[in-house]
Amino acid sequence: MAGRGGGSRVSASDAEKQRELNEAAPEIPGLGRRIAALFHPYRAQLVVIVALVLVAAALGIVPPLITERVFDDGLFPPSGHPNLPLLGWLVLAMVLAFVLSSGLGIVQTKQTARVGNRVMGDLRVRLFSHLQSMELGFFTRTKTGVIQSRLQNDVGGVAGVLSNTVSSIIGNTVTVIAAFVAMLLLSWQLTIVALVLLPALVAGQRKVGQIRARIAGRTQESLSEMSAITQEALSVSGVLLAKTYSQQQAETERYAAENRNQIELQVRQVMSGQLFFAGIQVFLSAVPAIVYLVSGWLIAQAQGQGFDPGITAGTVVAFTTVQARLLFPMMALMRVALDLQTSRALFARIFEYLDLEPAIRDADDARDPSDEPGPAGRIDFERVSFRYPDAAPDAPPTLDGVSFHVAPGEFVAFVGASGSGKTTIGMLIPRLYEASAGSVRYAGEDVRRLRQTALMDRIGVVTQDPYLFHASIADNLRYAKPDATREELEAAARLANIHDTIASFADGYDTVVGERGYRLSGGEKQRIAIARVLLKNPRVLVLDEATSALDTVNERAVQRALDDARGGRTTIAIAHRLSTVVAADRIYVVSAGRIVEQGTHAELLERGGRYAELYAQQG
Repeated sequence: MAGRGGGSRVSASDAEKQRELNEAAPEIPGLGRRIAALFHPYRAQLVVIVALVLVAAALGIVPPLITERVFDDGLFPPSGHPNLPLLGWLVLAMVLAFVLSSGLGIVQTKQTARVGNRVMGDLRVRLFSHLQSMELGFFTRTKTGVIQSRLQNDVGGVAGVLSNTVSSIIGNTVTVIAAFVAMLLLSWQLTIVALVLLPALVAGQRKVGQIRARIAGRTQESLSEMSAITQEALSVSGVLLAKTYSQQQAETERYAAENRNQIELQVRQVMSGQLFFAGIQVFLSAVPAIVYLVSGWLIAQAQGQGFDPGITAGTVVAFTTVQARLLFPMMALMRVALDLQTSRALFARIFEYLDLEPAIRDADDARDPSDEPGPAGRIDFERVSFRYPDAAPDAPPTLDGVSFHVAPGEFVAFVGASGSGKTTIGMLIPRLYEASAGSVRYAGEDVRRLRQTALMDRIGVVTQDPYLFHASIADNLRYAKPDATREELEAAARLANIHDTIASFADGYDTVVGERGYRLSGGEKQRIAIARVLLKNPRVLVLDEATSALDTVNERAVQRALDDARGGRTTIAIAHRLSTVVAADRIYVVSAGRIVEQGTHAELLERGGRYAELYAQQG
């Protein structure tokens, strides 16, 4: 399990665990343009949403404007008696405006939620698909929990922005502009009073947004770490390891430490800007009282100088009503602006992964391997060298000038001490890694000129620790051939010497194997893996120490299955136990990344070299 050296992660101080908040998120060129491009497939729906928002926002300003007429012409007309007929029509108009605005808001909310969630879904699938295209090395150096966090926490973190931003910005902007115009029409003097501090509010909002963006980036990093800890510690292997070493409490402390960090960051995120927004709310809430005071002063000044100030009771009521309607849209706009600034850190993390270039990908003119009877299944290594990307610069190469040739249908084995490079040879054949130098060929073609999916269709791999899904045996087998019939499943299982065992289970092929197949024995898992690869029916079979972890009884059962599986296929066995490869057509002995011996079992024993030493050691 990664990252457990000496327990330092449990005992690290908060100062060591927390990065500085001013640590910058990844710089992504044209980030705003790329975010906008996510909505491009839904531009028709966006046009409808914009139209709905515009109409609803415009209708929202109508009632305050009618209010002035209600007071000046309906309730307190110059005649001194309420004009009830006019008042009735004005009230009806106000109610209709409210009803229409609310109805349009419901439709707009549904459309906005639909578009936003589809965009989020597209982004999540796009990220998942891109990660699927990454080379194997990316996953060996990146925690699974961190990858899961990008898919779940980061994409989920921008859900609100994707769902609500467009409608919120348009709707609230229209409301603010319309209210501003209405306020100017009612009284330009009072409008100046109401908006005098607006520039200061905008500047404050930008500062708060920068702080929130930094906290958001650190929060997502913490969530990634929590996901990684969860994935490691609560997997079957992780729980087993913790129990056997009595480290459950240490794991809990490790999770609790990161959880405390997450809580602190969440509190900071919530509290950042609260004082700012409280100030805005106080200011906007106090404006009506200030308007009353200024209105009284203007009326008094006008009466003293003998001119009409143009401010009536209806004007004051209508103006304060319009101004009150600014409170929520102004607050909403500023919160959206903050959300946008915060979400840039999350989008930057998402696009950082989307911008990763797979180290192994198809050439522009890549083609399918030949299926002609002659070359199909032929494997050639021509002076192949390989060094793992994360190896130390001064470390010797894992493979150094390896050359060999395997004819179609041959059974060839690679043996040697642990770390000699034999497993790497098996990884280079299906191009799970790229040779650093030299050429790996399949059917006479350099694998770099072949389509990866087509190459993998012709190669089957059985590893020492096969992966089984938490699903039925049938589902695990059908991973190789989704449309396989029950008869085909049984035929493959018989070849792998596992059919009778499966038939003895209460649910037969519908038996659920558990997480990573833990409900099965090691031998049963291996034979199901062999049946799965036989269902695939590859031209080349790569067996990577497929029996080294098994007891003698299971090893013999699996070895019989492997012997039956070879059946005319090119077979490359990477073996630790030499007893499993004595029948090979040719055995290569690998040491320090080089082939030091080759020959049949009998020839190598007679030679008395490195192979003979290994064989004698295994007794």
